[in-house]
Amino acid sequence: MSSCCQPDDYDKVFDEKFARTKAREYARNGLTRDAQRIVAFARAKLPPGYSVLEVGGGVGALQLELLKGGAARAVNVELATQYETVASELIKERGLGDRIERRLGDFVREAATIPEADIVVLDRVVCCYPHVDALVGAAADHARRFLFLIFPVDRWWIRAALSLERAWFAIRGNSFRAYGHATSAVLAAAERRGMRPVDRHRGIVWQLIALERMD
Repeated sequence: MSSCCQPDDYDKVFDEKFARTKAREYARNGLTRDAQRIVAFARAKLPPGYSVLEVGGGVGALQLELLKGGAARAVNVELATQYETVASELIKERGLGDRIERRLGDFVREAATIPEADIVVLDRVVCCYPHVDALVGAAADHARRFLFLIFPVDRWWIRAALSLERAWFAIRGNSFRAYGHATSAVLAAAERRGMRPVDRHRGIVWQLIALERMD
């Protein structure tokens, strides 16, 4: 199973400049609306002390807020390497070095070495991986209670924009690609692993689906 691109191609897109931009946006505006919904959902549904696994969490803003809101520990698995300096700075500023573990690697390939967690989050990550069943399936397998997925809605103009973006990266010789996976395929991958949708918010571009373990 190959990933959607090589780590250095991720780094060309999600470089340290991008990471610092995201950190400034977090400092200025807080979390995105969907990420805020995840924090509120976890606070309402889980007692303090739950564990978090985020795949592709970037600078880790959501993890910081979940820890503030009741989580005990968080693990981030990241394929892009250029987030680490900025993420470490944010963790150090908040004195959370003993509660957050950051790993570099392809989550799908290394899934067997990564511990389960009460909640697993894929925030705008599904669209960066070609093998939706492998990624979402592995995430669902690691979710003891809830799985949160934020990914593009099914709209023709979003699929068209992603196609143009893929062509642009191909012309530039960069193997990074973004994918407009069908919502039905994303849900099916999680449902086959014993999850069912319990909440959903659909915006113009992004949608948030929360799934709960039923088995």
